[in-house]
Amino acid sequence: MIHQNLLLILALFFAMALLYLLSQRWKISYPIFLVIGGLAISFIPGVPSISVNPDIVFLIFLPPLLFEAAWYTSWNDFWKWKRSIFLLGFGLVLITSLAIAYFSVSIIPGFTLAFGFLLGGIISPPDAVAATSVLKGLNMPKRGLTMLEGESLVNDAASLTVFRFAVAAILTGKFVLQDAVTDFFVLSFMGVVVGLFIAHILYFVLRYWAKSSNITTPITLIAPYLMYIVAEEFHWSGVLAVVSGGLFLSFRSHDFLNYHTRLQAKEVWATVGFLLNGFVFILIGLELPVIVNGLEGYSMDEAIRYALLISLIVIVVRIILVYVAGFVPRFLSAKIRNKEKSPGLKLPFVIGWAGMRGVVSLASALAIPLTLNSGDAFPHRNMILFITFVVILITLVFQGLTLPLFLKWLKIEEIDERRPEDEQIEAIRMQLARESVKHLDAKYSMEMEQFETIARIKEQLERSIRASERTLIEENQKEEVGSVRKLYRTIMLELITLRRAGLKKLKATKEYDHEVLRDMEDNLDLEEARLSKH
Repeated sequence: MIHQNLLLILALFFAMALLYLLSQRWKISYPIFLVIGGLAISFIPGVPSISVNPDIVFLIFLPPLLFEAAWYTSWNDFWKWKRSIFLLGFGLVLITSLAIAYFSVSIIPGFTLAFGFLLGGIISPPDAVAATSVLKGLNMPKRGLTMLEGESLVNDAASLTVFRFAVAAILTGKFVLQDAVTDFFVLSFMGVVVGLFIAHILYFVLRYWAKSSNITTPITLIAPYLMYIVAEEFHWSGVLAVVSGGLFLSFRSHDFLNYHTRLQAKEVWATVGFLLNGFVFILIGLELPVIVNGLEGYSMDEAIRYALLISLIVIVVRIILVYVAGFVPRFLSAKIRNKEKSPGLKLPFVIGWAGMRGVVSLASALAIPLTLNSGDAFPHRNMILFITFVVILITLVFQGLTLPLFLKWLKIEEIDERRPEDEQIEAIRMQLARESVKHLDAKYSMEMEQFETIARIKEQLERSIRASERTLIEENQKEEVGSVRKLYRTIMLELITLRRAGLKKLKATKEYDHEVLRDMEDNLDLEEARLSKH
């Protein structure tokens, strides 16, 4: 069990950090690198195997990862493309599960439809973390990124629902479609209700009582587990509870997060998300040899053939369905054609090719019960696990490594009208600066005449306004403006390095309080973080 291998787990976390550094240096998506690294580690002589308790897989990994994804999802973008997101999130998962169910029954001896749907529910949802990590820094249209991230929130709920009903059908030997559909809507609706109810309670606690970041950040860490456990206790959808609650708290976060809490929570969640995602991806590689050794009743050639064929079906079905979801609604509705620009032929292919499997598929596979209600071993468990691991490997490694190549070859341009990011930044700065000048004139006009230090605040704001106006006007000099901005950032970063070295010398003199020097250093860190983003 995991708790009996604490030293091994800590060693894996350290190995995970090293593999991440290598992936950054070689510019390879870190989930791909971690899977390959985990596979390599598993072949090191003397490395013990890790046995994961199926009962705690969902509880440990899913709630925080779902909450983090919901927290950083733009509600406006999600709602704008809700039709496409729900078509992919629900429709694609259900049709993929159906295709995998019937196909696997036709090629795997002894497989029933219940086992086919179990396998389909496990491998149908793509992983947004894998896709976005591969797409980071690449020229991907905003619509495509929004659809991939939004789809991942919805398809987790759909796939885990299919998984739940398939397991129940296998354990009880009963499956009634009408009851399953009714239960699906009930558990989905009530899951959302639970998530929003708990989110509202936490919102009032965070807004009116928890004034310290030392309290706020831990509450945000507890929130997804609380939502998930309460919903699951009533046999409702814990996944939708976490997603709906996370979206609500994210949308209202400006009401209860100050600058310090926001910075702290962001760093804490980035660390937690990386550790959990990284551990699952490295676990994929580590577990594969264990699953191979557990294959009983199947030869290795048979298992590989089944896994490769099903991987091919998963990839092809997704690409076809993305085109169907993109063009059939446009063909049927003139309103959609008038409202939305055509996605073209390139973007649907990239969205389809970005359907890499990852964390949720692995967590679902590992959560398959070890035994039936009778106490007998769960049939075909290791075969389902093996197929799942191969599908993850192929989609993550093969599609992940080739996705950047397709993006470069296809040269996809932004489809929807969208102002360049730099232009948006300048416009926002100019508007905020003008509002600040009006505030100074209205409230501190006498003080600005009396004190030069106060007057300089207005001068700085007015210089910022003039600079932003020139930047927005000089549309025909974009290359020159870009080079000036780059030079500006370079100079400012050099000055920050110089000031940090100066602080180090002052610290050595012991003439100034440590707290004062630390605050100055924190300010430099914030300034450097702001400059390094652009």
